[in-house]
Amino acid sequence: MLFARLGFWQLDRQLEKQQLFDQFENAPLMPIEQALNRTEGFSRVEAYGHYDEQRHVLLDNKILKGRVGVHVLTPFILTNGSTVLVNRGWLPLPPDRRTLPPVYTDPAGRLIAGLMKKPATGGHRLGDPDVLVHDRWPQLVTYLDFDSVSSALEVPLEPWLLHLDRDDPTGFAGRQWKAAVMEPRVHRAYALQWFSLMLATIIIWLTLGMRRGQQKRNSQN
Repeated sequence: MLFARLGFWQLDRQLEKQQLFDQFENAPLMPIEQALNRTEGFSRVEAYGHYDEQRHVLLDNKILKGRVGVHVLTPFILTNGSTVLVNRGWLPLPPDRRTLPPVYTDPAGRLIAGLMKKPATGGHRLGDPDVLVHDRWPQLVTYLDFDSVSSALEVPLEPWLLHLDRDDPTGFAGRQWKAAVMEPRVHRAYALQWFSLMLATIIIWLTLGMRRGQQKRNSQN
């Protein structure tokens, strides 16, 4: 039955998501140079370098406590010259969206810490792709595309996003990072809904069958 298959599929998704969240919670601590050479997974790192003071990418449609805002993504230049994009947290957007929030940034050398995570990719995207330019900053984007950002910055970017620790003073609000938006318990709730629909369908089918049988017996009497 379709409802049963959908229910078991959601249970499989719950298991996969739980494994992802477990990896997130138990991310190993390692040098950032080692983390950048990985192909998957999460890692906790410390990195020394400096922020790009002017050029920030503002990732749109981020909700915090019912308010619409952005995640601030700032290039961080490591001492070896590599550039990592750092998610520094959430800032509010004005209602008219005609002005972007100021992003206060100290370009002095510093040590930062955070969690390395592959940026989310794929999924259906509405509207035309964002067009980034190299001479106007900060810039607002709906979706994060590393190639577009790298082209606008005119520097190669490491294919990772460093999510800044919540206690780092160079960040902003909303740094309660998670492995994914949808938690395992949500898939479990969806599975329960599908199994409930399956049970309801069986009950209805049995009830209708009993009624038809009763009607047939009554017509024969």
